[in-house]
Amino acid sequence: MNAHPPSPKFSAPLEQGGPPSAQDRPARLTVGVVGAGRVGPALAASLQLAGHRPVAVSGVSDASVRRAAELLPDVPLVAPAEVLARADLVLLTVPDDALADLVRGLAETGAVRPGQLLVHTSGRYGTAVLDPATRAGALPLALHPAMTFTGTSVDVQRLAGCSFGVTAPEELRMAAEALVIEMGGEPEWIAESARPLYHAALAIGANYLVTLVAQSMELLRQAGVEAPDRMLGPLLGAALDNALRSGDAALTGPVARGDAGTVAAHVAELRRHAPGSVAGYLAMARATADRALAQGLLKPELAEDLLGVLAGPAPDAAEASHGPGPDTPGNDTPGNDTPHPDDDGPTGGDR
Repeated sequence: MNAHPPSPKFSAPLEQGGPPSAQDRPARLTVGVVGAGRVGPALAASLQLAGHRPVAVSGVSDASVRRAAELLPDVPLVAPAEVLARADLVLLTVPDDALADLVRGLAETGAVRPGQLLVHTSGRYGTAVLDPATRAGALPLALHPAMTFTGTSVDVQRLAGCSFGVTAPEELRMAAEALVIEMGGEPEWIAESARPLYHAALAIGANYLVTLVAQSMELLRQAGVEAPDRMLGPLLGAALDNALRSGDAALTGPVARGDAGTVAAHVAELRRHAPGSVAGYLAMARATADRALAQGLLKPELAEDLLGVLAGPAPDAAEASHGPGPDTPGNDTPGNDTPHPDDDGPTGGDR
Protein backbone atom coordinates (compact mmCIF):
# COMPACT_ATOMS: atom_id res chain seq x y z
CA MET A 1 0.00 0.00 0.00
CA ASN A 2 1.33 3.41 -0.93
CA ALA A 3 1.87 6.03 1.73
CA HIS A 4 -1.14 8.31 1.98
CA PRO A 5 -0.72 11.58 0.06
CA PRO A 6 -1.58 14.76 1.93
CA SER A 7 -5.23 15.66 2.33
CA PRO A 8 -6.67 18.03 -0.29
CA LYS A 9 -6.52 21.75 0.36
CA PHE A 10 -9.16 24.26 -0.66
CA SER A 11 -8.83 27.93 -1.39
CA ALA A 12 -11.45 30.55 -0.62
CA PRO A 13 -15.12 29.55 -0.95
CA LEU A 14 -16.70 30.04 -4.34
CA GLU A 15 -18.73 33.23 -4.64
CA GLN A 16 -22.24 32.86 -6.00
CA GLY A 17 -23.11 34.15 -9.43
CA GLY A 18 -20.27 33.04 -11.68
CA PRO A 19 -17.62 30.47 -12.48
CA PRO A 20 -14.83 29.94 -9.98
CA SER A 21 -11.82 32.17 -10.33
CA ALA A 22 -8.31 30.78 -9.99
CA GLN A 23 -8.19 31.67 -6.30
CA ASP A 24 -11.72 30.45 -5.52
CA ARG A 25 -11.77 27.02 -7.13
CA PRO A 26 -10.66 23.82 -5.36
CA ALA A 27 -6.93 23.19 -5.35
CA ARG A 28 -5.67 20.82 -8.03
CA LEU A 29 -6.57 17.33 -6.83
CA THR A 30 -5.56 13.80 -7.62
CA VAL A 31 -8.70 11.93 -8.72
CA GLY A 32 -9.62 8.26 -8.41
CA VAL A 33 -12.60 6.30 -9.72
CA VAL A 34 -14.14 3.25 -8.05
CA GLY A 35 -16.44 1.66 -10.62
CA ALA A 36 -15.49 2.35 -14.25
CA GLY A 37 -19.03 2.18 -15.57
CA ARG A 38 -20.47 4.81 -17.87
CA VAL A 39 -20.39 7.69 -15.40
CA GLY A 40 -17.12 7.59 -13.48
CA PRO A 41 -14.60 7.82 -16.34
CA ALA A 42 -16.55 10.67 -17.95
CA LEU A 43 -16.58 12.71 -14.74
CA ALA A 44 -12.90 12.04 -14.14
CA ALA A 45 -12.11 13.08 -17.71
CA SER A 46 -14.03 16.33 -17.24
CA LEU A 47 -12.14 17.02 -14.02
CA GLN A 48 -8.91 16.38 -15.91
CA LEU A 49 -9.88 19.06 -18.42
CA ALA A 50 -10.32 21.41 -15.46
CA GLY A 51 -6.76 20.76 -14.32
CA HIS A 52 -7.17 17.91 -11.84
CA ARG A 53 -5.15 14.71 -12.28
CA PRO A 54 -6.73 11.25 -12.51
CA VAL A 55 -4.34 8.77 -10.90
CA ALA A 56 -6.22 5.49 -10.45
CA VAL A 57 -9.37 3.66 -11.52
CA SER A 58 -10.93 0.34 -10.54
CA GLY A 59 -13.11 -1.83 -12.72
CA VAL A 60 -13.54 -5.53 -13.37
CA SER A 61 -15.56 -6.15 -16.53
CA ASP A 62 -14.11 -5.98 -20.04
CA ALA A 63 -16.41 -3.04 -20.74
CA SER A 64 -15.00 -1.16 -17.74
CA VAL A 65 -11.45 -1.72 -18.94
CA ARG A 66 -12.35 -0.43 -22.41
CA ARG A 67 -14.07 2.67 -21.05
CA ALA A 68 -11.15 3.49 -18.78
CA ALA A 69 -8.69 3.06 -21.64
CA GLU A 70 -10.69 5.37 -23.90
CA LEU A 71 -11.50 8.15 -21.46
CA LEU A 72 -8.59 7.87 -19.03
CA PRO A 73 -5.62 6.61 -21.06
CA ASP A 74 -2.48 5.80 -19.07
CA VAL A 75 -4.40 5.85 -15.77
CA PRO A 76 -3.66 2.54 -14.01
CA LEU A 77 -6.34 0.01 -13.10
CA VAL A 78 -5.99 -0.95 -9.44
CA ALA A 79 -8.06 -2.36 -6.58
CA PRO A 80 -10.60 -0.03 -4.90
CA ALA A 81 -8.53 0.32 -1.73
CA GLU A 82 -5.53 1.36 -3.80
CA VAL A 83 -7.64 4.00 -5.56
CA LEU A 84 -8.35 5.55 -2.17
CA ALA A 85 -4.68 5.35 -1.23
CA ARG A 86 -3.66 7.38 -4.29
CA ALA A 87 -6.42 9.97 -4.69
CA ASP A 88 -7.45 13.18 -2.91
CA LEU A 89 -10.90 13.00 -4.52
CA VAL A 90 -12.55 9.61 -5.02
CA LEU A 91 -15.59 9.11 -7.27
CA LEU A 92 -17.74 6.18 -6.14
CA THR A 93 -19.70 5.39 -9.31
CA VAL A 94 -21.27 2.02 -8.57
CA PRO A 95 -24.92 0.86 -8.70
CA ASP A 96 -27.20 2.28 -6.01
CA ASP A 97 -27.70 -1.09 -4.35
CA ALA A 98 -23.94 -1.69 -4.10
CA LEU A 99 -23.01 1.72 -2.68
CA ALA A 100 -23.71 1.22 1.03
CA ASP A 101 -21.79 -2.07 1.23
CA LEU A 102 -18.87 -0.58 -0.70
CA VAL A 103 -18.61 2.41 1.64
CA ARG A 104 -18.90 0.22 4.72
CA GLY A 105 -16.21 -2.13 3.46
CA LEU A 106 -13.79 0.66 2.59
CA ALA A 107 -14.27 2.23 6.00
CA GLU A 108 -13.89 -1.04 7.90
CA THR A 109 -10.64 -1.91 6.11
CA GLY A 110 -9.08 1.46 6.90
CA ALA A 111 -8.91 2.56 3.27
CA VAL A 112 -10.54 5.93 3.99
CA ARG A 113 -8.29 8.70 5.27
CA PRO A 114 -9.10 11.97 7.03
CA GLY A 115 -9.66 14.94 4.74
CA GLN A 116 -10.28 12.83 1.65
CA LEU A 117 -13.13 13.94 -0.61
CA LEU A 118 -15.51 11.02 -1.14
CA VAL A 119 -18.06 11.69 -3.89
CA HIS A 120 -20.86 9.37 -4.96
CA THR A 121 -23.04 9.92 -8.03
CA SER A 122 -26.23 8.11 -6.99
CA GLY A 123 -29.45 10.02 -7.47
CA ARG A 124 -31.21 8.05 -4.76
CA TYR A 125 -28.88 8.84 -1.88
CA GLY A 126 -27.64 11.96 -0.17
CA THR A 127 -24.59 11.94 2.05
CA ALA A 128 -25.97 9.71 4.84
CA VAL A 129 -24.94 6.62 2.87
CA LEU A 130 -21.34 7.84 3.26
CA ASP A 131 -21.59 8.02 7.08
CA PRO A 132 -19.14 5.14 7.73
CA ALA A 133 -16.51 6.96 5.68
CA THR A 134 -17.42 10.32 7.22
CA ARG A 135 -16.80 8.88 10.68
CA ALA A 136 -13.36 7.87 9.40
CA GLY A 137 -12.67 11.49 8.48
CA ALA A 138 -13.75 11.64 4.82
CA LEU A 139 -15.48 14.72 3.39
CA PRO A 140 -18.81 13.49 1.93
CA LEU A 141 -20.39 14.84 -1.26
CA ALA A 142 -23.34 13.59 -3.33
CA LEU A 143 -23.09 14.89 -6.92
CA HIS A 144 -25.63 13.31 -9.26
CA PRO A 145 -25.47 14.34 -12.93
CA ALA A 146 -28.98 14.53 -14.39
CA MET A 147 -27.82 13.09 -17.69
CA THR A 148 -27.86 9.82 -19.58
CA PHE A 149 -24.44 8.37 -20.35
CA THR A 150 -23.10 6.26 -23.22
CA GLY A 151 -19.68 5.33 -21.84
CA THR A 152 -17.91 7.23 -24.63
CA SER A 153 -16.13 10.56 -25.00
CA VAL A 154 -19.38 12.26 -26.05
CA ASP A 155 -20.43 12.15 -22.39
CA VAL A 156 -17.76 14.69 -21.45
CA GLN A 157 -19.26 17.17 -23.92
CA ARG A 158 -22.79 16.49 -22.64
CA LEU A 159 -21.81 17.64 -19.17
CA ALA A 160 -21.75 21.23 -20.43
CA GLY A 161 -24.88 22.78 -18.94
CA CYS A 162 -25.93 19.51 -17.25
CA SER A 163 -27.68 19.95 -13.91
CA PHE A 164 -26.22 18.09 -10.92
CA GLY A 165 -28.26 17.20 -7.86
CA VAL A 166 -25.95 18.33 -5.04
CA THR A 167 -26.18 17.28 -1.39
CA ALA A 168 -23.39 18.03 1.07
CA PRO A 169 -22.78 19.37 4.56
CA GLU A 170 -23.16 23.13 4.61
CA GLU A 171 -19.44 23.64 5.21
CA LEU A 172 -18.69 21.73 1.98
CA ARG A 173 -21.40 23.31 -0.14
CA MET A 174 -19.12 25.77 -1.91
CA ALA A 175 -16.53 23.10 -2.64
CA ALA A 176 -19.23 20.81 -4.06
CA GLU A 177 -20.65 23.53 -6.27
CA ALA A 178 -17.17 24.50 -7.47
CA LEU A 179 -16.45 20.92 -8.55
CA VAL A 180 -19.73 20.75 -10.46
CA ILE A 181 -19.00 24.03 -12.23
CA GLU A 182 -15.51 22.83 -13.13
CA MET A 183 -17.09 19.80 -14.81
CA GLY A 184 -19.24 22.16 -16.87
CA GLY A 185 -22.39 21.48 -14.89
CA GLU A 186 -24.91 23.56 -12.99
CA PRO A 187 -25.37 22.73 -9.28
CA GLU A 188 -28.91 22.26 -7.96
CA TRP A 189 -29.16 21.86 -4.20
CA ILE A 190 -31.25 18.85 -3.10
CA ALA A 191 -32.06 18.25 0.56
CA GLU A 192 -31.08 14.87 2.00
CA SER A 193 -34.71 13.95 2.66
CA ALA A 194 -35.77 14.90 -0.88
CA ARG A 195 -33.26 12.69 -2.74
CA PRO A 196 -35.62 9.70 -3.33
CA LEU A 197 -38.39 11.97 -4.66
CA TYR A 198 -35.89 13.87 -6.82
CA HIS A 199 -34.60 10.60 -8.26
CA ALA A 200 -38.11 9.25 -8.89
CA ALA A 201 -38.93 12.40 -10.84
CA LEU A 202 -35.90 11.93 -13.08
CA ALA A 203 -36.71 8.25 -13.59
CA ILE A 204 -40.22 9.12 -14.77
CA GLY A 205 -38.97 11.85 -17.08
CA ALA A 206 -35.95 10.10 -18.59
CA ASN A 207 -35.85 6.34 -17.99
CA TYR A 208 -39.50 5.69 -18.76
CA LEU A 209 -39.36 8.04 -21.74
CA VAL A 210 -36.93 5.60 -23.36
CA THR A 211 -39.40 2.76 -22.81
CA LEU A 212 -42.25 4.77 -24.34
CA VAL A 213 -40.21 5.79 -27.37
CA ALA A 214 -38.98 2.23 -27.93
CA GLN A 215 -42.56 0.93 -27.78
CA SER A 216 -43.72 3.63 -30.16
CA MET A 217 -41.00 2.79 -32.69
CA GLU A 218 -41.81 -0.91 -32.51
CA LEU A 219 -45.51 -0.26 -33.16
CA LEU A 220 -44.72 2.05 -36.07
CA ARG A 221 -42.59 -0.69 -37.64
CA GLN A 222 -45.51 -3.09 -37.27
CA ALA A 223 -47.67 -0.49 -39.02
CA GLY A 224 -45.25 -0.42 -41.96
CA VAL A 225 -43.22 2.71 -41.19
CA GLU A 226 -39.67 2.11 -42.45
CA ALA A 227 -37.93 4.86 -40.47
CA PRO A 228 -39.87 5.43 -37.24
CA ASP A 229 -37.01 7.45 -35.79
CA ARG A 230 -37.34 10.04 -38.56
CA MET A 231 -41.09 10.17 -38.10
CA LEU A 232 -40.94 10.50 -34.32
CA GLY A 233 -37.97 12.85 -34.05
CA PRO A 234 -39.69 16.14 -34.94
CA LEU A 235 -42.90 15.16 -33.13
CA LEU A 236 -41.18 14.18 -29.90
CA GLY A 237 -38.89 17.19 -30.03
CA ALA A 238 -41.85 19.54 -30.34
CA ALA A 239 -43.83 17.73 -27.64
CA LEU A 240 -40.91 17.87 -25.21
CA ASP A 241 -40.24 21.52 -25.93
CA ASN A 242 -43.91 22.40 -25.46
CA ALA A 243 -44.13 20.40 -22.22
CA LEU A 244 -41.05 22.07 -20.75
CA ARG A 245 -42.40 25.49 -21.70
CA SER A 246 -46.08 25.07 -20.87
CA GLY A 247 -46.54 22.02 -18.64
CA ASP A 248 -50.03 20.50 -18.75
CA ALA A 249 -51.21 23.20 -21.14
CA ALA A 250 -49.21 21.39 -23.84
CA LEU A 251 -51.44 18.28 -23.63
CA THR A 252 -52.92 17.29 -26.99
CA GLY A 253 -54.34 14.14 -28.55
CA PRO A 254 -57.48 12.03 -28.21
CA VAL A 255 -57.41 11.70 -24.42
CA ALA A 256 -57.11 15.46 -23.85
CA ARG A 257 -59.91 16.01 -26.40
CA GLY A 258 -62.16 13.32 -24.91
CA ASP A 259 -62.27 11.22 -28.10
CA ALA A 260 -63.43 8.01 -26.43
CA GLY A 261 -64.00 6.20 -29.73
CA THR A 262 -60.44 6.80 -30.89
CA VAL A 263 -59.00 5.65 -27.59
CA ALA A 264 -61.18 2.51 -27.71
CA ALA A 265 -59.83 1.77 -31.20
CA HIS A 266 -56.27 2.21 -29.94
CA VAL A 267 -56.83 -0.24 -27.09
CA ALA A 268 -58.45 -2.81 -29.39
CA GLU A 269 -55.55 -2.69 -31.85
CA LEU A 270 -52.98 -2.94 -29.11
CA ARG A 271 -54.75 -5.98 -27.67
CA ARG A 272 -54.48 -7.64 -31.10
CA HIS A 273 -50.95 -6.65 -32.08
CA ALA A 274 -49.06 -5.72 -28.90
CA PRO A 275 -50.88 -6.92 -25.77
CA GLY A 276 -47.80 -6.18 -23.67
CA SER A 277 -48.30 -2.46 -24.41
CA VAL A 278 -51.93 -2.26 -23.26
CA ALA A 279 -51.27 -1.83 -19.54
CA GLY A 280 -48.81 1.00 -20.15
CA TYR A 281 -51.15 2.71 -22.61
CA LEU A 282 -54.06 2.57 -20.17
CA ALA A 283 -51.95 3.81 -17.25
CA MET A 284 -50.58 6.77 -19.19
CA ALA A 285 -54.00 7.57 -20.66
CA ARG A 286 -55.60 7.60 -17.21
CA ALA A 287 -52.86 9.88 -15.87
CA THR A 288 -53.28 12.14 -18.91
CA ALA A 289 -57.06 12.28 -18.42
CA ASP A 290 -56.66 13.21 -14.77
CA ARG A 291 -54.29 16.06 -15.62
CA ALA A 292 -56.42 17.25 -18.54
CA LEU A 293 -59.51 17.33 -16.29
CA ALA A 294 -57.67 19.22 -13.57
CA GLN A 295 -56.48 21.81 -16.10
CA GLY A 296 -59.92 22.22 -17.69
CA LEU A 297 -58.69 20.86 -21.03
CA LEU A 298 -60.94 17.79 -20.95
CA LYS A 299 -64.63 18.68 -20.79
CA PRO A 300 -66.45 16.84 -17.99
CA GLU A 301 -69.29 15.83 -20.32
CA LEU A 302 -66.77 14.01 -22.55
CA ALA A 303 -64.81 12.48 -19.71
CA GLU A 304 -67.41 9.90 -18.65
CA ASP A 305 -67.26 7.83 -21.85
CA LEU A 306 -63.49 8.19 -22.01
CA LEU A 307 -62.97 7.02 -18.43
CA GLY A 308 -65.27 4.08 -19.13
CA VAL A 309 -62.95 2.97 -21.93
CA LEU A 310 -59.90 3.44 -19.74
CA ALA A 311 -61.45 1.38 -16.93
CA GLY A 312 -61.17 -1.74 -19.07
CA PRO A 313 -58.81 -4.45 -17.81
CA ALA A 314 -55.28 -4.84 -19.10
CA PRO A 315 -54.32 -8.23 -20.58
CA ASP A 316 -53.51 -10.91 -18.04
CA ALA A 317 -49.95 -12.08 -17.61
CA ALA A 318 -50.33 -15.06 -19.95
CA GLU A 319 -51.77 -12.92 -22.75
CA ALA A 320 -49.06 -10.27 -22.47
CA SER A 321 -46.04 -12.54 -21.99
CA HIS A 322 -45.05 -13.01 -25.60
CA GLY A 323 -41.56 -11.69 -24.79
CA PRO A 324 -39.75 -8.86 -26.52
CA GLY A 325 -40.05 -8.43 -30.25
CA PRO A 326 -37.09 -8.42 -32.62
CA ASP A 327 -36.64 -4.68 -32.31
CA THR A 328 -36.84 -4.32 -28.55
CA PRO A 329 -33.83 -3.89 -26.28
CA GLY A 330 -34.80 -6.99 -24.33
CA ASN A 331 -33.88 -9.16 -27.33
CA ASP A 332 -30.19 -8.33 -26.99
CA THR A 333 -27.90 -11.10 -25.83
CA PRO A 334 -26.21 -10.27 -22.51
CA GLY A 335 -22.51 -9.68 -22.96
CA ASN A 336 -19.61 -8.06 -21.24
CA ASP A 337 -21.68 -4.98 -20.40
CA THR A 338 -23.65 -6.94 -17.79
CA PRO A 339 -23.44 -4.78 -14.63
CA HIS A 340 -20.79 -5.72 -12.10
CA PRO A 341 -20.76 -4.49 -8.50
CA ASP A 342 -17.75 -2.33 -9.36
CA ASP A 343 -19.56 -0.65 -12.26
CA ASP A 344 -22.32 1.93 -12.35
CA GLY A 345 -24.16 -0.30 -14.80
CA PRO A 346 -25.63 0.34 -18.24
CA THR A 347 -27.92 3.11 -17.07
CA GLY A 348 -25.13 5.19 -15.64
CA GLY A 349 -25.97 8.62 -14.18
CA ASP A 350 -29.61 8.49 -15.25
CA ARG A 351 -30.21 5.84 -12.63
